[in-house]
Amino acid sequence: MTIKQERAAQLIHEIIGELLMYEVTDPALQGVTVTGVKVDREIEYADVYVHSLDDADEVMAGMARAAGFLRRELAARTRFRRTPVLHFHWDVAMDRGERIDSLLASLEIPPQAPAEEGGADADNADAPEEREDE
Repeated sequence: MTIKQERAAQLIHEIIGELLMYEVTDPALQGVTVTGVKVDREIEYADVYVHSLDDADEVMAGMARAAGFLRRELAARTRFRRTPVLHFHWDVAMDRGERIDSLLASLEIPPQAPAEEGGADADNADAPEEREDE
């Protein structure tokens, strides 16, 4: 991503995050977090990734209802030549992270036995044995 794209994505991220927090009144969008924004090369389209603790289908329907308002407010607060068309996506990374955490928590790993004292033999206990062929 170019510097211009990164700056545009960061600006869109901040503005939409503030709008969702302070100005959007749709109850389906309470507690929605913008987790990321990606823009295309020409900054004509922006993929906005959102996540919430609520139902994904309900949140995405609310985002579709608010898309026009969010784009209009984005146009008023920025100086893009053309205001990007916003495409909203549910961010599955949070769900995947929670699943990985739960899987790691469910693992039963036995405690490791303390290493025996004995010099070089204890240090190389895991190394494969070397055989001399005569």
